[in-house]
Amino acid sequence: MTKEKFGVAVGEETVQEVDELVAECDDLGAAGSEIVEAILTAFVQSETNHIEQIREIIIRKRKGTL
Repeated sequence: MTKEKFGVAVGEETVQEVDELVAECDDLGAAGSEIVEAILTAFVQSETNHIEQIREIIIRKRKGTL
């Protein structure tokens, strides 16, 4: 499988959470990008309604309730 690179900006809280996950996965030697890829893969492969969930997250972030 080929990989595509793209840039993304995330909030400081999200960076801290990813850094904590990297520390928790120290035994695997996982980098932040690998953690983010794993999170995205799990999300996309889940059975949830992605469009509905993404819309809700975007709306809540814009309102400051997330």
